[in-house]
Amino acid sequence: MILKLVSLPALVIISSLSFFSCVPKSKLLSAEDRISQMQRDSAQMAGRLSTLETNVNRLQDNSADLEKARIALQKQLESTRTEATNRLQDASSKLNMSQQQIADQQRRLEQLQALIDQQKKNTEALRNKINDALVGFNSNELTVSTKNGKVYVSLQENLLFPSGSAVVNPKGREALAKLASVLNVNPDINVNIEGHTDSIPIKGKYADNWELSTARATAIVRILTDTYKVDASRVIASGHSKYDPVDTNLSTQGRAKNRRTEIILEPKLDELMRLIQSGESPTSGGQ
Repeated sequence: MILKLVSLPALVIISSLSFFSCVPKSKLLSAEDRISQMQRDSAQMAGRLSTLETNVNRLQDNSADLEKARIALQKQLESTRTEATNRLQDASSKLNMSQQQIADQQRRLEQLQALIDQQKKNTEALRNKINDALVGFNSNELTVSTKNGKVYVSLQENLLFPSGSAVVNPKGREALAKLASVLNVNPDINVNIEGHTDSIPIKGKYADNWELSTARATAIVRILTDTYKVDASRVIASGHSKYDPVDTNLSTQGRAKNRRTEIILEPKLDELMRLIQSGESPTSGGQ
């Protein structure tokens, strides 16, 4: 019963003491050294085991952090891939739209060019009609030309007016009658009448060349609209005095050329302007 109450380490120590009491002292010291070494080795192993456990815990924590980072990176990669796909689709859509816009613009340009070419043909046809109507007049009385898509009928002072007067001569009325016959069968033509003088100051009924040039333009408007029934809504009158010469005012011949009335005929560009402003397709037609 007494042995049962003694602990196992105590028995080991008692047994050891009993054993060591029976062996030589040198062996006893050697055994004690081995026990001490074993104790030191055990302590070192315990320390290493503790270090390894700490390292294992740290590695487990690092592994968890790496897994979190991997998941976050994967999500970011998926988000980037989705964003890139959306951008690519958007760019593709815009490219398709741009190509359609280019095609539409090309079509409109072709339509505009066709209208411009038609306007040029109409202007040239109008010039020929005016030339045919005024065939009986000399070049020193009037000229017909085209410039900037318009027909210019330039009538000299000696055909239309006495010097310093705004009363139209009979021969001038004859020219205006023939011109009106063309205008009345071509209603899509705007008529701009400009009076011009030389630089010599005038004396008499009119205060200056401004007043004279404007009075002459107005006199022609009244003949065309009142006598020959040209639609007045198509006609504009203006006076330019000496400020738009076609030749020098330093010579007699130059001043004679500058004393003129120009009737400028411009085919209406309504259809062309509609196409430019709204992209409508042009309709066929001409003078």
